[in-house]
Amino acid sequence: MILLGGCAAWSLITAAAHDGRPEGVLLAVLAVAAGWAAGRVSGALFPVAAPCAGAVGAVGLAVFSPGLSPGPLAAGPAGHAGATAALLALATGAACCAAWAARGPAARLALRLLAAGIALTGAALGSVTGCAAGTVVLLCSLAAGAMPHRGLGIAGLALAAAVVAGTVWALAADALPHGLGEALAGRLGPHRVELWREALRLSGRDGGLGAGPGRFGELSGTAAKAVPPDGTAHSAPLQQAAEEGVVGVLLLAAAYGWALHALWRGPRATPLVLTAGAALTALAAIASAGNALSFTPVTAGAGLLAGWATARPWAGDGTEV
Repeated sequence: MILLGGCAAWSLITAAAHDGRPEGVLLAVLAVAAGWAAGRVSGALFPVAAPCAGAVGAVGLAVFSPGLSPGPLAAGPAGHAGATAALLALATGAACCAAWAARGPAARLALRLLAAGIALTGAALGSVTGCAAGTVVLLCSLAAGAMPHRGLGIAGLALAAAVVAGTVWALAADALPHGLGEALAGRLGPHRVELWREALRLSGRDGGLGAGPGRFGELSGTAAKAVPPDGTAHSAPLQQAAEEGVVGVLLLAAAYGWALHALWRGPRATPLVLTAGAALTALAAIASAGNALSFTPVTAGAGLLAGWATARPWAGDGTEV
């Protein structure tokens, strides 16, 4: 709560300094906190049913929500594909967590088949990233069953997230080897890469306080050219750097680190904990290269999954698997 309060307070400070609009950050913080609390309560009462229902609900949002489902808005230069992919990754993780919490082999098999179906839903929606993220989460969940100690797995997940974020930052700074940088830029698209570079340039103007939350869209000529414009840098770390400075980036990284630490110290079984960590790491990777955290269902879903994975079921001690 102290960390989330710090995120909210810093957004208000930077907004006051540069006439910014902190509402988006405050809404994201509120969504994470509400999701965490709801996940802890529902995960304690219904350790299998709650994440299973959450997985189905997340898929429904990805398919039917007007702002997230495939359509003209998602087909722009950068699009909303990251939000769909993030929801599918979280849904796959929730289904796998429910499978590890279930007692019978038949129930576990059914829930893993649900997780596989969620990953394949990404392919049906045309979300290659969503399909890939869901598949990676499912494979990590299966591999977690053979890992006796969670510390090494948590450290590996943190390293993976750092590598993705570092690669995005290096591409924005044009610090990658020429051939690799050109290949990644071609794959990601010139519009997205230019957004990242402009965010990095804006962060250099005021590394302490940034330009103010919610101001990237009005200060970025590249963002204004998008049709329709969404005002985001399509990279959570770079947007934080541009709008809230170094402290904003550190707070964002600390929020992810806090989630992994809570999973590491949590009472649930190691396979379940590592499954949730893999899904949250997939979200971190997607958010590093997209605008997934701009959508309230995604931030609330991340809080829910973390809450389910750290709740202590009232019917048992959480070590039944």
